[in-house]
Amino acid sequence: MAKVKTQFKCNECGHIHAKWQGKCDDCGKWNTLEEVTAESSKSVASVMGSRKGLGNNKKPVRLKVVETGQNDRILTSNGELNRVLGGGIVRDSVIILSAPPGTGKSTLLLQTANELAEQGYTVLYCSGEESDTQIKTRADRTCKNNISDNLYVVSETSMNKIEQYIEEFDPAIVIIDSIQTVYLEDVPSRPGSPTQVNECTAKVIEMAKDSKKPRSFFCVGHMTKEDELAGSRTLEHAVDVVLYLEGDRTEQLRILKAVKNRFGDTGETGLFQMEEDGLIPIDNPSKFFITERMEPVAGTALTITKEGTRNIVVEVESLASKSFYGFPSRLATGIKKEILSILVEILEQRGGISCNDKNVTVMVSGGLKLTEPSVNLGVIMSIVSSVYNRAIPSDTVFVGEVGLTGEIKKVPNVEARIKEVDRMGFKRMYIPKGNMKSPVARKHVEVIEVPSLHETIKAIYGLIEKKPRKQA
Repeated sequence: MAKVKTQFKCNECGHIHAKWQGKCDDCGKWNTLEEVTAESSKSVASVMGSRKGLGNNKKPVRLKVVETGQNDRILTSNGELNRVLGGGIVRDSVIILSAPPGTGKSTLLLQTANELAEQGYTVLYCSGEESDTQIKTRADRTCKNNISDNLYVVSETSMNKIEQYIEEFDPAIVIIDSIQTVYLEDVPSRPGSPTQVNECTAKVIEMAKDSKKPRSFFCVGHMTKEDELAGSRTLEHAVDVVLYLEGDRTEQLRILKAVKNRFGDTGETGLFQMEEDGLIPIDNPSKFFITERMEPVAGTALTITKEGTRNIVVEVESLASKSFYGFPSRLATGIKKEILSILVEILEQRGGISCNDKNVTVMVSGGLKLTEPSVNLGVIMSIVSSVYNRAIPSDTVFVGEVGLTGEIKKVPNVEARIKEVDRMGFKRMYIPKGNMKSPVARKHVEVIEVPSLHETIKAIYGLIEKKPRKQA
């Protein structure tokens, strides 16, 4: 009989402790130690010896003669999901989808499963968190009572039984919800422990990479309070694709991001709108993030940002009101508060517009978070519009990084941004001077190059007397 010893392993760095303690001695994190069972080398060998391995005893071959096939991807009817995956689902891939509770990850996977089943693929949905009736209730709502006959569901947490179901039904796509709830019966650890998660992931990879019958696996991964994938980093390193679904429960917008993708661009994003029927892809994001109005309103400006490989026109709203206290507030939704404070300082010093007696609040329409410095000019111009209480024409777009000197700095891919603005039918676009490397064919938009913030304000509102701040 194998000798069994109890140890405590940190789920952050993997350091082993002889006894439990609140803080890990290696990485310094608190409450990260989990009980694991250490076996003798003979016992471990007996467990690992039952594994088939990824190659199925195949001999090495020259890389250039390896056949990839023309149909190595499965296209879904969801264009946003295809975009994030790099052009569809690779047939022998393992994909992890993680999100905070209630964001809609199970809904997205169930919708995808039914769509693929309608295309003729056999899909097995394994849930360790919900019963069959709960899944059916959600399917009736999201699939509009049009559930495919090729979609099978089972409520099971044993990976050994799931493997038996896969051999019996021979599905092309398998969904496991979630990887933290399943366990292997020959691994003496509780479900969700780093050992169980790693071993179950290895079993999934083994089944997915089977050369005789490759399969695609979607696995739901739990998320920690720090908005990271739960468990050790081994899980992220082992799988092919890691997707994060972000979004506030109170907002309709959901953003699907690829933080790891062996088959496509890392950082690609897909945009969805949460409705009663489930997650609906946003086909034209630029229209979603712009408020339709009969007349332009003071305090708004349009900018364009890059999300993944596409450019999106976004509306920024600002409100500058009189402050009755000694310290005016700076509030922001959609951009960092620190960035807003810097932009207000630049506006005062380089734009000649005083805001030291005004509360400034900035909000990005649609709930999108702007991280690119190229949106700085649009944010500042929305504040200027609110201070002057004069609307900027709704057919005008601003793009440019504003430096501390007040200069408008160049932004990447400005030609692609101009094409998107022209496609949307806008009339004017302000860009950094000298940013456009080559002429861009356009039908509607007039490109205006500006060297500084002061010149941009002057171009919109006319001559402005710049009043520098008095020195102390």
